[in-house]
Amino acid sequence: MTYPLYVAFIWHQHQPLYKSRVAGQYRLPWVRLHGTKDYLDLVLLLERYPKLHQTVNLVPSLILQIEDYVAGQAFDPYLSVALLPTEQLTREQKEFIVGHFFDANHHTLIDPHPRYAELYGQRQDRGEAWCLENWNLQDYSDLLAWHNLAWIDPLFWDDPEIEQWLKQGRNFTIGDRQRIYSKQREILSRIIPQHRAMQETGQLEVTTSPYTHPILPLLADTNAGRVAIPNMKLPEQRFQWAEDIPRHLQKSWDMYLDRFGQAPRGLWPSEQSVSPEILPHVAKQGFNWLCSDEAVLGWTLKHFFHRDGLGNVHEPELLYRPYRLETPNGDLAIVFRDHRLSDLIGFTYSAMEPKRAAADLVGHLEAIARSLKKRQSSGSTALEQPWLVTIALDGENCWEFYQQDGKPFLEAFYQTLSNDQDIKLVTVSEFVEKFPPTETIPAAQLHSGSWVDGSFTTWIGDPAKNRAWDLLTEARQVLANHPEATEESNPAAWEALYAAEGSDWFWWFGEGHSSNQDAIFDQLFREHLCAIYQALNEPVPSHLYRPIEVHEAKGDHRPQGFIHPVIDGRGDEQDWDKAGRIEVGGARGTMHRSSPMQRLWYGVDHLNFYLRLDFQAGMQAGIGRSPELNLLWFYTNQTMHNSPAPIADLPDEAPLNYLFHDHLSINLATESIWFQQAGEHYQWHPRPSRAQVRIDKCLELAVPWADLPAKPDWSLRVVLVLSDGGRYHSYVPEEALIPFDVP
Repeated sequence: MTYPLYVAFIWHQHQPLYKSRVAGQYRLPWVRLHGTKDYLDLVLLLERYPKLHQTVNLVPSLILQIEDYVAGQAFDPYLSVALLPTEQLTREQKEFIVGHFFDANHHTLIDPHPRYAELYGQRQDRGEAWCLENWNLQDYSDLLAWHNLAWIDPLFWDDPEIEQWLKQGRNFTIGDRQRIYSKQREILSRIIPQHRAMQETGQLEVTTSPYTHPILPLLADTNAGRVAIPNMKLPEQRFQWAEDIPRHLQKSWDMYLDRFGQAPRGLWPSEQSVSPEILPHVAKQGFNWLCSDEAVLGWTLKHFFHRDGLGNVHEPELLYRPYRLETPNGDLAIVFRDHRLSDLIGFTYSAMEPKRAAADLVGHLEAIARSLKKRQSSGSTALEQPWLVTIALDGENCWEFYQQDGKPFLEAFYQTLSNDQDIKLVTVSEFVEKFPPTETIPAAQLHSGSWVDGSFTTWIGDPAKNRAWDLLTEARQVLANHPEATEESNPAAWEALYAAEGSDWFWWFGEGHSSNQDAIFDQLFREHLCAIYQALNEPVPSHLYRPIEVHEAKGDHRPQGFIHPVIDGRGDEQDWDKAGRIEVGGARGTMHRSSPMQRLWYGVDHLNFYLRLDFQAGMQAGIGRSPELNLLWFYTNQTMHNSPAPIADLPDEAPLNYLFHDHLSINLATESIWFQQAGEHYQWHPRPSRAQVRIDKCLELAVPWADLPAKPDWSLRVVLVLSDGGRYHSYVPEEALIPFDVP
């Protein structure tokens, strides 16, 4: 018997609890805005392709907030000002509008709409102060309308009212803004019923997560952080409240039964975090399967998943199958996602033409099938076993970076697979019920880790994250000291605890992730803790009224995610928001006080590595004593030909006296590029390059991975050398190298 290649998509829909337990109001609008843009359209689009089956995870805390908005019981600061007559706006509210009503990816959500783009251009080019002094009330009304209109998914643009608003473009009234809000609630009201209906037809499987998205292994024991990182600095107080795990699972189970009329089968453990300690609880609750990341599988099997230059796994039979986990409360199936394919959708395909991106994804699936066939001893050209590729990712945030919210990409992908007999999209339950796992992982052998590098460092170990855990531990103990405060007699205390146990707060604390709303996340976490004390009539500790960390712009830092900048030399702030940054001019040694560079930015995606150079005020690239920029780099821990930098008068000091493999030279006056690679006997050999460079307000550069010998998971280290006629002038960063990691 032969089989197609089975593929299980799992889309994870999640938002933390934005409702303050102290103030009783929502602090941020993301449930409402993502609700009108990302949750309903994803499944409506799938419904048009009935042969394709998928899985969607709806986190209980998201469902609760959607229902609040539908009932008209949720008001966030963005919505409150959007529904005000502009004559009533205070100066403070106007500042808030100018500062926050462009909170969107401007390439996809602002630029396509001329009036919205006009207002955005004024703020960017002339500044917020100019807008406050020169905008009239109609400008504010139009901005309030467009911030809400732009977040309505293109799938709904044929709605007569929405179509009329898009054509109208400007001169919106308070009545228009009120109707836009009503339209948002109408879209939100369809989300849960549509998921339920499609599950009942069999095209969709809806799964759930622990109630407020806590990391269950860390609830069981924060010492789980040391499984992957033995020397991790842990919080001063050890959090060990495994009894909270069944509470979160039971609440999510009960909510699911109520909303979907049946029991859930699959569990998306928060942040794909698993450990041996949580498995008995998951099985006892009645779940059949759960999912995690390939890094967790790799740690579990003590196997590193090597990939070829195209990113395809060398040992596909280890990854593309479910496994059995045996627990005292029954067996569980577990699937592990292909991290790279998930990341391509989440972070890279948005930068590609939609049909090309869809073809690339299908090509990767075909390559997996070919690889599995080659490893069959029979030599058959058909798959003789049922294999399952799991692609699991955030189902909301990535689409903001796609054309038309991902609609052209998904349509091209779905249409291709609808006509493909060799690739079949299934729900996870469909697969594991038809093909139960044949390989067993002893439960005690399962690695304790998450989707981020198979560790918990994103949520614990950083000083700020650890302070947050200590505050949570302190509040949890206070609740334990009140045995009379049960979930029935004092639900407010328990709901506040559950909210504070969510993973999102710890994500944003400390190093690694940052947004312009870090301070609000900090405040929300502490308000959830305060609500525990208030519900118990206990005094609120004074330190809960102080931020856990100082929220200010950071100096040097590593990249915080993939980036996809448009290479136009303009240094768009959103394009480089998640890039690494190194301060240069005047921030370090005396050498750099004379450097024309002020700051450099760097980052990667699956297509390129990127570099941006900001120049000192008044200085122009290519003018002066150093009209050439040289990038020199080597690959760490790789055996290959390396040579001294081909630049005259180079000082004999590190890192300039290192040996390098690649050399990219840019003429800053003409923007021309010359690329060469090291060979035998310290010789350099010219090579073609498709690198892009543009110089305007800054210098922006993209270097394709395809031009380089780099393979997935390799690292390279780069130094920038300024020269004139091939003779050394200066270099940056001082006594350091710029680190890039190949995805």
